[in-house]
Amino acid sequence: MGKILVLAEKPSVGRDLARVLNCSKDGGGYLMGSKYIVTWALGHLVTLADPEVYDKRYKRWDLELLPMLPERMQLVVIKKTAKQFNIVKGLMNRDDIDELVIATDSGREGELVARWIIKKAGFKKPVKRLWISSQTDRAIKDGFNNLRPAKEYDNLYKSAQCRAEADWLVGLNVTRALTCKYNAQLSAGRVQTPTLAMVVERENEIKRFVPKDYWTIEADVKGFILHWRDKKGQTRIFDRESAEKTVNKLKGQKGKVVEVLKEAKTEPVPLAYDLTELQRDANRIFGYSAKKTLSIMQKLYETHKLVTYPRTDSRYITEDIVPTLSERLKSIAVGPYAAAVRELVKNKPNITKRFVDNSKVTDHHAIIPTEQYVSLGSLDKDERNIYDLIVKRFIAVMSRPFEYEQTTVKVEAAGEQLYAKGKVVKSLGWKSVYQGQLDSDDQDSEDKDQILPEIKKGAELLISSVKAVNRKTKPPARYTEATLLSAMENPGKFVGDKELREILDNASGLGTPATRADIIEKLFDSFYMERNGKEIIPTSKGIQLINLVPEDLKSPELTARWEQQLTEISRGRAGASEFVFEMKKYASRLVSNVIASSATFRHDNMTREKCPECGKFLLDVKGKKGRMLVCSDRECGYRRNVSEISNVRCPECHKKMELRGEGDDKTFYCVCGYREKLESFKKRKSEQVSSRDVRNYLKQQESGEPINTALADALKKLKL
Repeated sequence: MGKILVLAEKPSVGRDLARVLNCSKDGGGYLMGSKYIVTWALGHLVTLADPEVYDKRYKRWDLELLPMLPERMQLVVIKKTAKQFNIVKGLMNRDDIDELVIATDSGREGELVARWIIKKAGFKKPVKRLWISSQTDRAIKDGFNNLRPAKEYDNLYKSAQCRAEADWLVGLNVTRALTCKYNAQLSAGRVQTPTLAMVVERENEIKRFVPKDYWTIEADVKGFILHWRDKKGQTRIFDRESAEKTVNKLKGQKGKVVEVLKEAKTEPVPLAYDLTELQRDANRIFGYSAKKTLSIMQKLYETHKLVTYPRTDSRYITEDIVPTLSERLKSIAVGPYAAAVRELVKNKPNITKRFVDNSKVTDHHAIIPTEQYVSLGSLDKDERNIYDLIVKRFIAVMSRPFEYEQTTVKVEAAGEQLYAKGKVVKSLGWKSVYQGQLDSDDQDSEDKDQILPEIKKGAELLISSVKAVNRKTKPPARYTEATLLSAMENPGKFVGDKELREILDNASGLGTPATRADIIEKLFDSFYMERNGKEIIPTSKGIQLINLVPEDLKSPELTARWEQQLTEISRGRAGASEFVFEMKKYASRLVSNVIASSATFRHDNMTREKCPECGKFLLDVKGKKGRMLVCSDRECGYRRNVSEISNVRCPECHKKMELRGEGDDKTFYCVCGYREKLESFKKRKSEQVSSRDVRNYLKQQESGEPINTALADALKKLKL
């Protein structure tokens, strides 16, 4: 009887599948059992060929050779992982293999990984698809009991291939055109360029912004504050004299309560997490980059098997998941979550359309915990933080709404209108899960809720004091990764045309949940933008690039339309060949625009130090791990690290220090002014005693055990 070959995307997943399928014999690059052989890729093993494969002349970066438009795209084996490809190909060509099961990640990119390997290896036998949303043993077993014919996912593969070919055609052509035209390492792409354009435009808005003074009026009555508003409901006065005139008018006056409005209000439960929303919260709360959050999620999904498939764009679950919710709740009823789960089960989970909606789930449902029991101690700090977000959101979406009573008091005094707002919580509902973590810090400070005394309509209130508070209008905030992810997901707000905005609102935005983190990271790695704390600031190189690229490549609506077309292709509603044909025409037009441009590029970060290899001036570049010197001639490629951000904390202000210099001159520098030679630091650390050593010393003293004399000598210096 023949065997079934199973192709996973990564070795770790392959080993999990092999364990469940009883494949224990190690063949080197695969695991074998009586019925199944499990092998794996290492991410992509096959990719689109480089330009020189189509024409040897393309080895030269030359404007005259552009655009590069191969009639048919070719696949090549990636050299670095060719050994594993040959193992997989050898298994596919075995006579005893009857069929193949694709078990790569259940998404567009996972489909591409497998299909390109199958195509390059020439595998022609029957193929089935494993499509699962979590990596638990139970999910794997259920998945293998419900394998689907691979042809059902042909359209998903076509959309993935179109995306890859579009990136090649547009990205490589425009990148070569820009680089050759301006002799600088410049790159552009169908998603990265509009994303960078948003960051640059925000910076321009901040630079153009001129702050204006304005005044708000606050009147103190009986221990609470009334806020002035004009007849149109505006609280700001932009003329100082008018503000002071209103203040003088109200001084010492009595106000009459003309309205007391009490409204029962509810705040519905939040939606469950998709990847983008989770990345936003992780950046806002913990300062994690989008890439770091995705990396942590992959561990929670693949290694710990505690959460469902992370690369999802849905915030809902399907009805078939509902029967599994009680078991998922049992699995998380540990440690800090036990009480909340008990309370939820006692009151019965509140399952509504805000959580369960088949129509709003495409390939994968929202990110929720699996049925796998969790040992919180097995997670590191970062994994705990992300898992905590997912578990709390999971409990929250099945809880009751937050209920409160909103009181609005309207007072008239000297012909002016004054207001106060108060809130009385009736039921915390889903907010109890967060124990005060969600207290709104973005509520307008000019009109905050207060604790109001019992007030009746018609009552008179004496204004004991009144003042005009001077404030300034604020520029728009710089992007953080959290807000940039939001802008990439919903770029419609940047488009004036109503029809185009609607198209954007229905499309998936710039990129996909799976690719946005990589796009942002690539913009940092290419030195187009840099981090300043949580803020993102475009570099001179990034700003100049946006001024050099053709206008429509910057526009979010065009890129979002492409993503919409790719989604249509994946659903079988649009043709793949037509899409690629349009991409070729578009790439040609972009190259022509770059060649015809009269713009120039200037390196603002050029030093006076010459490259030791070609003699051109070096550029001072701020990278992710520190500063480096890079040759200004792109063909030279010389680069040298100048400094790196270390993990060593300053003993005075506890910030991470920068390590500069070479050899014996290596020195730590801190922004607070502290400096310390590396040798001196090493010596100081060797003389310090760890807290673990101190604990052991104290234990030994109590137990009367003999004490290590070297340790005792070191501890004598400490005041214990």
